[in-house]
Amino acid sequence: MAQVLEFKLPDLGEGLTEAEIVRWLVEVGEVVAVDQPVVEVETAKAMVEVPCPYGGVVTARFGEEGTELPVGAPLITVAVGESASDVQTEGSGNVLVGYGTSEAPARRRRVRQGQPTPAPGARAAAPTGFLGAADGQVGAPDVGDGPVPVISPLVRRLARVNGLDLRELSGSGPDGLILRADVEYALRASAATARPATPTAEPHARMAPAPTPAPAATPASAPSAPSAPSPSGTRVPLKGIRGAVADKLSRSRREIPDATCWVDADATELMRARTAMNASDGPKISLLALLARICTSALARWPELNSTVDTEAREVVRLDQIHLGFAAQTERGLVVPVVRDAHTRDAESLTSEFARLTEAARAGTLTPRELIGGTFTLNNYGVFGVDGSTPIINHPEAAMLGVGRIVPKPWVHEGELAVRQVVQLSLTFDHRVCDGGTAGGFLRYVADCVEQPAVLLRTL
Repeated sequence: MAQVLEFKLPDLGEGLTEAEIVRWLVEVGEVVAVDQPVVEVETAKAMVEVPCPYGGVVTARFGEEGTELPVGAPLITVAVGESASDVQTEGSGNVLVGYGTSEAPARRRRVRQGQPTPAPGARAAAPTGFLGAADGQVGAPDVGDGPVPVISPLVRRLARVNGLDLRELSGSGPDGLILRADVEYALRASAATARPATPTAEPHARMAPAPTPAPAATPASAPSAPSAPSPSGTRVPLKGIRGAVADKLSRSRREIPDATCWVDADATELMRARTAMNASDGPKISLLALLARICTSALARWPELNSTVDTEAREVVRLDQIHLGFAAQTERGLVVPVVRDAHTRDAESLTSEFARLTEAARAGTLTPRELIGGTFTLNNYGVFGVDGSTPIINHPEAAMLGVGRIVPKPWVHEGELAVRQVVQLSLTFDHRVCDGGTAGGFLRYVADCVEQPAVLLRTL
């Protein structure tokens, strides 16, 4: 006898609490194998194909393409036979973060009985299929030890910063899960009801905006005031990668007291050294790899810049490993892939890893792990044809080195005016972790290595 099993959206990576359905890879009625990808989703960090741990017949899909689902929401239901159910019991051993059917199900907190009904239109109707909301088969989302059904720490923080009691809300997510949209809705409604001379509505979990008072009567002879024209334009939702970038950069600006210093450097000798290195038949060395090698050497001498700030403990945490992020512009937006343990790699290994991650970024196949955990960022904005920039630090890192374009410019070399290959280097740093002397020393060392690559050899 067939058994219908429900597969929920798993945890796809550190800090990720929701994902958008980009493309369904299976149809209702289609037979799927264990660990076969069934849907392609976009998180705030990457595109991910999600495999299903069950083998059988797809009986329902939950959500249309373009729908955003929280972690723990149903994705599909699969009817499995007796033999297939044995596979489900054993588990597929899938390695998505926080997901593996071989482990016992996580403890789930019971949702409070009699919780308020979500506001009309706030929650989309559940799709029909073997299992619907009325079947009572959809489990409550994982909510940890918190007193309210909230998964996202960002949602908790948003409510806490604005003084909003989450216990007064009812969520529009599965089984009452409180989403960011619920908190933002409540804040807008609260602001509307707080206006002077506005009638106070009865307290409710989802407060409705106060009605607009009727305009006062005007004399017949008085001309009516012209209404302000509505602004026209195209609205682009801040979601997916664009939304994640907006949130992260905004947080960086709010929390990090950053400063920037810069210097021009003569890169002629570095370019000559790279040409000599690539003259042989071996693997070619990229300029980015040489700059990365210089960065890791500089960070070994100035470890303050390879750190993060623990604001709650009021401590600067100097990190042992250097996980080097680099900015990569793609059709889907700016992403920062991370080269792990960059301090242990030579120029050839760095070149290979930069190329692999860049290709994966352009193809949209970077995994969440390849986009998290950076400790320092190298930003080569010279590829856009610009000389300088004051980049925003990639929170929670403490510094970012920016590299402009390398162009021929007049330069005094050995006492004479000459045309040299000149580059502008800029360092944006968190002023909490160090003062200008440390930042200046780091940047001057980088510039010296660019101008005289032999300086780097003396420090190896």
